[in-house]
Amino acid sequence: MQQSELKYFKEILEGRKAQIIKNINGVNAELDQLSSLELNDEADYASVDNSSMVESAIVKQQEQELREITAALGKIATGEYGICEMCEDSIGFQRLKVKPHAVYCIDCREIIEKSKKG
Repeated sequence: MQQSELKYFKEILEGRKAQIIKNINGVNAELDQLSSLELNDEADYASVDNSSMVESAIVKQQEQELREITAALGKIATGEYGICEMCEDSIGFQRLKVKPHAVYCIDCREIIEKSKKG
């Protein structure tokens, strides 16, 4: 992969990483705010509990994406970025444009998906 392409993906990954950190911090602040509310009845408790569960699920998903982005940035630093972890072929540029923290080429991703379903 060319230096210009690596720079392009590094900037995208760093931007997304900053956005996720901002999102997680915002959700955590919201959750703290929800937990400090004085609730009057069971409906209030249920509403806050439901909101907390949804927000927690979002944070969990974003934390996973953050780990994947951090790993991708590490691969850029070591020169291993854009290499499929399964077949060790290059991951296509278009695939990386869609998911810059992808660890599998499109063929291997399909194999992984099929094995998860079966």
